[in-house]
Amino acid sequence: MPLHISLLNFHFTLTQLHHQVTPIIPQSPFDFPIPMTKEFAVPPVVFPSGGNPSAGSNNNIQQRRVATAPFQPPRSSTSSIPFMSFDIGSAAASSSSGPLFGGPIGSGGTSFEDEEPLLDELGIHPDQIWRKTKSILNPFRANPAVHKDSDLSGPILLYMSLCLFQLLAGKIQFGVILGWIVVSSIFLYVVFNMLAGRNGNLDLHRCTSVVGYCLLPVVILSAASLFVPQGGTFRFVVAGVFVLWATRVCTALMVALADGGDEHRGLIAYACFLIYTLFSLLVIF
Repeated sequence: MPLHISLLNFHFTLTQLHHQVTPIIPQSPFDFPIPMTKEFAVPPVVFPSGGNPSAGSNNNIQQRRVATAPFQPPRSSTSSIPFMSFDIGSAAASSSSGPLFGGPIGSGGTSFEDEEPLLDELGIHPDQIWRKTKSILNPFRANPAVHKDSDLSGPILLYMSLCLFQLLAGKIQFGVILGWIVVSSIFLYVVFNMLAGRNGNLDLHRCTSVVGYCLLPVVILSAASLFVPQGGTFRFVVAGVFVLWATRVCTALMVALADGGDEHRGLIAYACFLIYTLFSLLVIF
């Protein structure tokens, strides 16, 4: 066999072996077939009313919508207030049938005309305060019967008046005056009951009421001192007169309102004199 024919056969054999061993590398993703997805059978859509979807849409919407009632808490059958039942219909019916709270004022039930005045409910009686104040104005005719019903409304009013006049004089003594009233009431209460012994029946509330109402001469002194020149003997004489006025009235009321004070009138008067002298010194200086 010639040599060139042998070489051709050998080359052909190598070419076949090369095609059998070398893998085929795809040049693009489309070289291999893509598997098809699974197909599902879709039923045909049938519209009512001869293929017109808008004809029966209202009926279909009403069939698909399920009416759900809103949340309503449990109602009490004994509830007398309509708006607490969470039922608008019953509230409207009850409001249209009659008044909400049992009728207008004065037609039965509770009426504001039957209520007591606000001052009486608070324990403030202006007429009683005025009668007690008038009884202090006359030092020789103090009326103990008016002061049997003790109160603190009048003393608080006189305390505020005294503080106001002191403020007009340039003295801020609200706390000092209030503290002295409390200490003076306790001091006179202890002294009187110690002097009266077992017969003493003076309570602290009544003692504070009497001490407070007898501050009226000191309040007048504080108002008059705004127009009296500072210093001089006249100022001290006027202050002494008002102190004797307050002492006499307070002593007479203490002896008349509590038992066991007649025998020790002088000692009670001395205690009252010390109390109102202290208040007059606040006014003078």
